[in-house]
Amino acid sequence: MSSTASTDGAHRPRARGSREPHAPHSPGAHARAGRGPRDEDTPEPPAGDTPGAPAPRALETRGIEPVPPGERRARTRGLFPTWVAANITVLLLTMGASLSVAFRLNIWQALVVGVAAPAVSYGLVGLVGIAGKRGGAPGMALSRAVFGQRGNLLPGSLIWVARWGWETINAVTGAYALLTVLDILFGVRSGTVLVVAALLLFVVATFAISGLGIGAVRRCAKWATYLFGVFSVLVLGHLVGDTDWGRVFAQPAGPTALMVTGVGLIAAGGMSWVPSSPDFTRYLPRTASSVAIVRNTVGGAMIVVLPLILMGAVMAVSTPDLASAPDPVSFLGEVLPLWMAVPYLLIALVGMLLINAMSMYSAGFTAQTLGLKVPRHWAVSVNAAISLVLGGVLMLVATSFLSSFLAFLSLLAVAFSAWVGVFGADMLRRPAYDGEALLDTTRTSAYWYRGGFSPAAVLAWAAGLGSGVLFTTSDWFSGPLASGNPVGEYGLGWVATAAVSFLLYVVLPKPAVRGPADSAEEATTMAV
Repeated sequence: MSSTASTDGAHRPRARGSREPHAPHSPGAHARAGRGPRDEDTPEPPAGDTPGAPAPRALETRGIEPVPPGERRARTRGLFPTWVAANITVLLLTMGASLSVAFRLNIWQALVVGVAAPAVSYGLVGLVGIAGKRGGAPGMALSRAVFGQRGNLLPGSLIWVARWGWETINAVTGAYALLTVLDILFGVRSGTVLVVAALLLFVVATFAISGLGIGAVRRCAKWATYLFGVFSVLVLGHLVGDTDWGRVFAQPAGPTALMVTGVGLIAAGGMSWVPSSPDFTRYLPRTASSVAIVRNTVGGAMIVVLPLILMGAVMAVSTPDLASAPDPVSFLGEVLPLWMAVPYLLIALVGMLLINAMSMYSAGFTAQTLGLKVPRHWAVSVNAAISLVLGGVLMLVATSFLSSFLAFLSLLAVAFSAWVGVFGADMLRRPAYDGEALLDTTRTSAYWYRGGFSPAAVLAWAAGLGSGVLFTTSDWFSGPLASGNPVGEYGLGWVATAAVSFLLYVVLPKPAVRGPADSAEEATTMAV
């Protein structure tokens, strides 16, 4: 079928309603299209060995359209440094300190939290990432197959807005790190002008990386992984020599309920990456191992989250103010020796820069699925401008940085979990995505359903979102069921959200899954 594509990747048929007859499916169709029915654990081809594949570009120009098979040459092992970089944040040190000070957990309980939280949240990140190799498109583009072309605007809008807050928190933390480095090295005290300048510099650098695209993100993530390893050795040596381990191990165990709450709180941060996971797996070949996707995702996150949580819990024994510091970056810069403070702050700066770059990279796709008709790298600039404005407000007006962060995090997890429940349930029944239908935003799309909406998906999403809000409490909002029950008291509103959305979508009647044989153009059907 002849068609043209708009700037945002929306597919526009020339003759509305004039679909060609469906191509007959034959056993050799997949082989002809270069998609043989190989086993999930088939070894991946070395990067760059695909005949006729284009050379890597410095600027990624591809938007939400599915990646052609010839360009899908990534390796699952590349996901490991990607998710290492996504977690290099000093906020995990602060949250580890909160486990010790606010939640009264001992070092062994903090160890359990540090293992369980990334296993749960990044396990989901890895599982949803499998959809990326199935469809070769970003997460919010694949979401059109689940919610319908118009229905997808509902969760897409909420997730896009939630990313504003996430990117603002990251930008503020990075700006604080830059200000503290200037203070330590040159004695420059921060004022309003310098605060704004530091924030602007950080946001511009973030935009540069995310605007260049997946190649720049991967290269930076690789080097960030090496830097984090060096930093971890330095901090570990400092802690071994200067910590009163007797006090650390003498701390009594805290309530089990608070340990569960700690798992939920830290896992909530990882949940924010679930809708973005296919964005980083869409360049994997369809034969990539699903097990390897999950393993490298969880492993990359775990190797960062666990040590930072434990370091924070240990440091809080001698410096309990870390848990409530209004500027945790500056606070840690003051308590660490000079030889360690500078590399620590530089690592913090690089880490937050990459986290924000990854988030803005995904936000650009989300903006395109919402109808923003500009190239991907310019769609990223919208989120950059928003994080600059909101970051300035948070740095100049907010009185408690950690309080603002935790309050936002609890609501953020609910917003993302409603989508996760529905999309995850749909993955169990959908082994393929129709690439043509994903881009066709007109009534002729196979994903138009009823008036552009999938009633089952939209209803399950809304019900899950409402249920989660009822159980959620924060400094900004407290639901009517936030106390008097384990879900509310343990801070597991986001778990209730995902569970309700998942179960309701499973039982509701849904449109039939559109398979590869139903595609008008076999080459555009994204199959496993």
